[in-house]
Amino acid sequence: MAIPGPEDILRHELPNGIVVLVRENHTSPSVMVNGYLALGSCDETRAQAGLAAFTAAALTRGTTRRTFDQVYEEVESVGASLGVSAGVRYTGFGAKSLAEDLPPILDVLADVLRNPTFPPVEVEKLRGEILTDLEERAHDTGRMASLTFRELAYPDDHPYHRSLAGYSETVSALTRDDLQAFYQSGASPQGMVITIVGAVQAAQALAQVEAVYGDWRGASRSRPPLPPVARPAKVRRRFAPIAGKTQTDIVLGYVGPPRTDPAFLDAVVCNTILGVFGMMGRLGDRVRDEQGLAYYCYSQIEGGAGPGPWRVIAGVHPDNVERAVETICTEIDRICQEPVSPEELADTQAFLTGSLPLRLETNEGVARAILDMERYGLGLDYLQRYSELIWEIDPARVQAAAQKWLDPHAYALAVAGPPGE
Repeated sequence: MAIPGPEDILRHELPNGIVVLVRENHTSPSVMVNGYLALGSCDETRAQAGLAAFTAAALTRGTTRRTFDQVYEEVESVGASLGVSAGVRYTGFGAKSLAEDLPPILDVLADVLRNPTFPPVEVEKLRGEILTDLEERAHDTGRMASLTFRELAYPDDHPYHRSLAGYSETVSALTRDDLQAFYQSGASPQGMVITIVGAVQAAQALAQVEAVYGDWRGASRSRPPLPPVARPAKVRRRFAPIAGKTQTDIVLGYVGPPRTDPAFLDAVVCNTILGVFGMMGRLGDRVRDEQGLAYYCYSQIEGGAGPGPWRVIAGVHPDNVERAVETICTEIDRICQEPVSPEELADTQAFLTGSLPLRLETNEGVARAILDMERYGLGLDYLQRYSELIWEIDPARVQAAAQKWLDPHAYALAVAGPPGE
């Protein structure tokens, strides 16, 4: 399989600022559209937590040209799919269809992104759905542990501190006017990126995008970068009691690197050794398999536009919380203090490079990868350089990444489970 690169990715910036990236793939009759607007939860206030997510979800609920039912009738009548969702820095959108249906799907997507009307009845229905989900979250040990971790790891005024979905009290207070004002404050072609991958002619796909977006006008905004966060100087621990549960979820972690950090791939390799490769890496071997302390135990590094979390996540019996935390910290200490062996590193590098073609075997995977290359300024040849970048990482770089971001004696620990911990 040819790895996507500058020779087969068309990149073009429209006069209004929209960046379009197209890659042809004629082995499948489908086409994938992915992209984002420069609007996210970092643009909302703390009192409006959940506004970005609420607004993004409401974009498909009706436009100046189509009702909610008409939007989905046009999409589903050709077997296509379409969705919009918010993140911290961006509002993402996507659509999938047969290549022959790309023009009408692009038209619907453009209508949704450019002409939402936020119908009051639909806004209230959506509010009910969000509040129901937040109520379900309050009874989910995994989600509550993750939410509590962010509140511990990030300061109150940081966008990563608060819930992207918001809270019952903030979502209940949001009005239709709030959604409309938030949309108008930042939905613009400036900072917008759209990728198209599939059985299309690149020049034709570009022309189709320009036909529906080329006359969109909007001013650019000044958006400061997401602020850095100091690593914790001691253990910060909080327990979230949830009645009626028999399992406890643990999230132990740190403020990790943004995706643009020069050592991000070093951290990825470190994380893979710690809690991903094989049956969830060293953590899975020790905490779950050898000691039988957890139903699952793995580590996860987020990256992203800002200093995203680097977390160890485990599901345990309530009686095993302290022993599991102790073993997790022992493994974190080991990867900080001892260089990984050349054999373990080579196995991990082979896993990361060998799995790249699998991540790129679908149009969805290629579109996501191209979008990230543009979002983080990695260069259109990044995927072609990826294997070389991974294989040049040595044990010293893995250890340096562990020592920079991990600490067995200072971390944020969120525990959610039955009362009486």
